[in-house]
Amino acid sequence: MQVISASRPEWIFPFTGLQPAQFRRLVRLVAERGGDAIADGRPGRQWALELPDRLLLVAAFGRTNLTMRQIGPLFGVSHSAAHRVIDTLGPSLALTPVHRRPVDQIAIVDGTLIPTRDHRLAAPSKNYRYSANLQVAIDASTRLVIALGDPQPGNRNDTIV
Repeated sequence: MQVISASRPEWIFPFTGLQPAQFRRLVRLVAERGGDAIADGRPGRQWALELPDRLLLVAAFGRTNLTMRQIGPLFGVSHSAAHRVIDTLGPSLALTPVHRRPVDQIAIVDGTLIPTRDHRLAAPSKNYRYSANLQVAIDASTRLVIALGDPQPGNRNDTIV
């Protein structure tokens, strides 16, 4: 028995934060992006839930602190089916990364020392600790990471990296 369904509009806003019209647009967008891999009518075994219910399940998982064993029965599926839905649809709901940044954007660049266990990449230091240097660019206004460099061997915050 399915308790939560996207066919009932009162369940959409609490679990997605979207109005029903916005949620319908999201369903259309995901169906267009995913094509045959996600949309109903694909070859093979059919999904137990329709695409809107699957999206609602992914949103409910992201916005609540429920486990797979708890969220599966709310949608009338097993915990393993809920896990498959989240694994399949989760990446399609990720934000698209911004490729260009504004010219007037101020960035903070920092060399960060990261401890690691990967001895192929890292440089040894005292007490058998291994670390790598990583350059990080952070937007000064939003404090979000906008670029990462490739990790380089090192045991202090080198300006060479």
